[in-house]
Amino acid sequence: MEFVLKHKEFAHLREVKAFPNALNPHKEESRALVRAMIDQVMALHEDLKWFHIGCDEVYYLGEGEESKQWLQQQDNTPEKLCLSHIKAVASCVALSYPTVTPIVWDDMLRGMSEETLAESGVPQLVQPMIWDYAADLDVEGKVRLIEKYRRCGFSKVWFASAFKGATGVNQSLTLIGHHLKNHLQWLEVASNSPADVLEGIALTGWQRYDHFSVLCELLPVAIPSLAVCLQALKNGGYSEKIKENVEKLLGMSNLETDTFVSTVLGTFPGSNILTLVTQVSFYLKSSVDELLERNRYVTGWFSPYHRKRRIIHPIIMHHFQPDAVSLLSKWNAVVQDLQAAMEQVFHKCTVEEWMEENVHPSLQKLQQVVDDLDKAIKAQN
Repeated sequence: MEFVLKHKEFAHLREVKAFPNALNPHKEESRALVRAMIDQVMALHEDLKWFHIGCDEVYYLGEGEESKQWLQQQDNTPEKLCLSHIKAVASCVALSYPTVTPIVWDDMLRGMSEETLAESGVPQLVQPMIWDYAADLDVEGKVRLIEKYRRCGFSKVWFASAFKGATGVNQSLTLIGHHLKNHLQWLEVASNSPADVLEGIALTGWQRYDHFSVLCELLPVAIPSLAVCLQALKNGGYSEKIKENVEKLLGMSNLETDTFVSTVLGTFPGSNILTLVTQVSFYLKSSVDELLERNRYVTGWFSPYHRKRRIIHPIIMHHFQPDAVSLLSKWNAVVQDLQAAMEQVFHKCTVEEWMEENVHPSLQKLQQVVDDLDKAIKAQN
């Protein structure tokens, strides 16, 4: 809800006045807003069988003023409040789109008792999607959870894995091994569960951790991970033969799953972005830091003190000026290529944000040193 509730015209529908991540479930206007959102998505996607209505991580549910009053009434609990809202939204989907089954994230349901879930009537209306993005997810725990959901009356469940995201809020490269293990664990869960219980699996690919966080891995960077995860699911596991097949499909010769590789080439769409992002992630900061923090001529004869006063030893200058200038021109060329490649795929604001987060801090530092050097040389002359 953050991308809606952040706007001042919807802020009055927040559960807690200061926080834009939960909806006040007591207001009729809240339900009307959700209905409008559902209708807008439905209008763009005909022939849907399922519709995901969200409902995860509603941390502040029950903390709004109206909720506090509601919770003071006998037998009312935060769990019942959550379930009644899920029921209201799911019923609205069922009423307007009778052939569509609503899906909900399951984390708000996990800790609820079987009795509470069964009595709510929610299991007859929705299918829960059990999410876990860890490489070491607890297979037995998931199997038990599925059994519990079955006993409560849910006819089917979904799994949710991740092929990118979930490994670091500002992660720029995708660690394929982590995501592959996550999918292999889900395959274990599936093979230990009744065959008729699983409706499907959603492979999530995060662009951000939430609406306000920075970008994590870009889609083109994670396409090899998506290919590996899909092939693992399709084949019920992962082997050398499957790896070779994925490499062939992607036009890659060295698909590493357990480490990041510093040179990545491929022929799949967006592979040029992966190649350039890898270069930036591996070498930009380290090469600039090497020059500015570990080159003794820079640290000893062109420190911030020297730069501020435009002092430079004419002999020492020749020891690092060519390196600084050539490093700057090399990175400017790489960044120009990356910018052009990204503009083929992303909106300008995305390109701008990624550059500001991942490129500018180091590149501007380097540019500044080269500029200061020029000023110091001019002052000498």
